[in-house]
Amino acid sequence: MPNRERIDSTDARLLLALTAHPRATTVALAEASGLSRNTVQARLAALDRSGAVESFERRIDPSALGYPLTAFVTTQVAQRRLEEVAEALAAIPEVLQVHGLSGDTDLLVQVVATDAEDLYRVAGQILGISGVERTSTALAMRRMVDYRIAPLLRRSATR
Repeated sequence: MPNRERIDSTDARLLLALTAHPRATTVALAEASGLSRNTVQARLAALDRSGAVESFERRIDPSALGYPLTAFVTTQVAQRRLEEVAEALAAIPEVLQVHGLSGDTDLLVQVVATDAEDLYRVAGQILGISGVERTSTALAMRRMVDYRIAPLLRRSATR
């Protein structure tokens, strides 16, 4: 992961406003964060350039697209093959996210599927990638905590 500059409390206040109102204009963000419009524009541009702010892609529930099952596939990869395996995983539409791990497992792959048969197919596709030595699939039964960043932004905003 690239080393990025840490955001300060002003950036955190701005990002909290943006998190609460992702479609807000620069003027609205300035009002919500108590900053000037020029400061908001300059700060957002700097955060964008630094890579601190990732894609603003809206989160779409995969079940709305016909993929109600979520699973996590732990994957062991032959040494020195991580990059090519990651590229092959990126080519599978049902793969939502891949994390490189420390320990016995090399990758944690989040996938979605239409049903159990489809999950079997996706898991088999992952296992069939050259360089993948072993996989283990765990079906997500329920989401307990959604992805969130606001609690960390609130903490940073008060520093």
